[in-house]
Amino acid sequence: MGRMAIIAGIRLFPVHLTGFLNIVIYANLLVFLTAIFLFSVASVPETPAVSAFEFLLIFVGSVGFYGTVARRTFRSAGTRSSSGYFRAEKRLSILALVVFAVLLYFGEVKYYLSFLSFGDRFPALLNVGGLALFLLFLSLLWLAGRRSYGQVFGKSYGRGAFIAANVKANLPIVLPWVALSLVYDLVALVPSTRVRQLIESPWGDVLFFALFLVLVVIFFPPLVRRLWGCTKMPDGPLLRHLQTFCRRQDFHADIYIWPLFEGRVLTAAVMGIVPGLRYILLTPAIIETMSEPELEAVMAHEIGHVKKKHLLLYVLLIGGFSAMAGFLAEPMLFYLLSHDAVYHLMSMDIVRPETIIGVIGGAPFLLLLLFYFRFVFGYFIRNFERQADLYVFQVLGNGQALVAAFEKIVWASGQPRDQPNWHHFGIGERIAHLELCEREPRWIARQDRKVSRSLIAYILVLAAVVGLASQVPTEQLARNYEAKYIEMVLMRDMEGVEDQALWYRLLGDLLFNRKLEKKALVAYNKALELEPDDPELLNNLAWLLLTGSDPALRDPVRALQLAEQAARLQPRPHILDTLATAYWANGMMDQAIAVERQALLGDPQQAEFYRRQLERFQSERYHNSKSIADE
Repeated sequence: MGRMAIIAGIRLFPVHLTGFLNIVIYANLLVFLTAIFLFSVASVPETPAVSAFEFLLIFVGSVGFYGTVARRTFRSAGTRSSSGYFRAEKRLSILALVVFAVLLYFGEVKYYLSFLSFGDRFPALLNVGGLALFLLFLSLLWLAGRRSYGQVFGKSYGRGAFIAANVKANLPIVLPWVALSLVYDLVALVPSTRVRQLIESPWGDVLFFALFLVLVVIFFPPLVRRLWGCTKMPDGPLLRHLQTFCRRQDFHADIYIWPLFEGRVLTAAVMGIVPGLRYILLTPAIIETMSEPELEAVMAHEIGHVKKKHLLLYVLLIGGFSAMAGFLAEPMLFYLLSHDAVYHLMSMDIVRPETIIGVIGGAPFLLLLLFYFRFVFGYFIRNFERQADLYVFQVLGNGQALVAAFEKIVWASGQPRDQPNWHHFGIGERIAHLELCEREPRWIARQDRKVSRSLIAYILVLAAVVGLASQVPTEQLARNYEAKYIEMVLMRDMEGVEDQALWYRLLGDLLFNRKLEKKALVAYNKALELEPDDPELLNNLAWLLLTGSDPALRDPVRALQLAEQAARLQPRPHILDTLATAYWANGMMDQAIAVERQALLGDPQQAEFYRRQLERFQSERYHNSKSIADE
């Protein structure tokens, strides 16, 4: 009587939606994560490659194309069933990502939204603008599917109400990211250098995210409950029975009705770590369908998640990926950018180099993210669910009621028992394992050991990845990237430039300053072929041949010839210093001291440096001198 007093007239789907629910929730999570990632790695160019009018054409064309495809998709008769509706929604969500990526990387939409950041002071607002753009495409999807939804779920919505309902249902997926971005921007405005340095350091960034994640886990459940339209279960025999059941397990949580998909989904959930902010959600369909012993088994399953610390472990799994990605980001990016094929692609001038860098840097992490959530996260979710299933043995003494609940789901829905599921074991597998543990209880402890060992292995692998990533010579990789970027991309701008020798000399200077001496030598030699009488070029090349950190590159004899030629053309103090160093390197001490004194007289402001040079000439031998390369 208690259940009938709460909800009446529940009509079950012809297909069991517990599996579909999981698919929808996790599919939406991956879709939004991908959209966020695509927007995050896209760059904001100083000047756009497309004009405002061209951007408008691309934008309108993208919206029109996507809206047309969405409408045609939902006109199909196959979308009048629950399975067909969700398949269409999944395909169109993937298409939305493709169209969104086209707008980002070919329409340069981020440039035209950049005003939202108020001069880059609030990047989070730009992120919100990008998210709103993606939601525009999803809104076209929801509008196109509104009538199919009404036929499948038995409830009609107005256009605005239907979009609002879907936005509210998906907001919990994106709100943590939006909130984190806003908080990060606000912290960046704190007028404290130490605070900014802490946040910008790798470990500070990780700690900041970890603290934020903990706060979200604690305080987010009440917001999610409101967004999902959950209401407290009315007082009555069933509520009092379930509350008593929870108290016997020393478990405290408020019980709410979850009107997911108009209340017709056979499922339950638990959320919240803190007892006062912890909720068990039951859909009307599961309340109406299950007997009290079966509902107790469902409750025991949800309690098992809390008792086995699964909610905290989810924080570890999400935070672990964030830490790993944070430490791998720069080494992976610069490693990929060290390959010549990347710069060959840039030189083809198909898309902006910054866009290629963004894609090269972002694509591996997007694949890593999808792999992580599909396989690593999915592995733990499956085994956490199995642990929660087995918790019914501790509460009820056997798994018969939960098996009966699963059998009832299969019977009521017509879902195949053996339907595979990447994030939950299939219902047939779950029933079989419960029956196995009924016969051989040792499998219960075995599952606990499996989860514990898997977590230990996960932590060790995570620590190893972070440790190895911290040992990667990121600065050297960055220098290689910068040099190749300049040499292979910016050098294309030299075509048609009158003074190409100057470009090569400046390139050599930059490479030399970044200690990329072999590449600098190549650039200087190219410049020398074009302009053999440039005193600055002769001087700089001579200095490289004298002070290169790689002994194989040093050539004192050639350096002396170049320095003498440079001094004849332009006897400026810094050129005379190079000549003096060349004399010293070739064992000509008297000439070295005499020329260095000329440099000292010619530039009193650099007197201290020239005096140190004189002391070096008199106290050190050239082939033993290493510090000169650092001057």
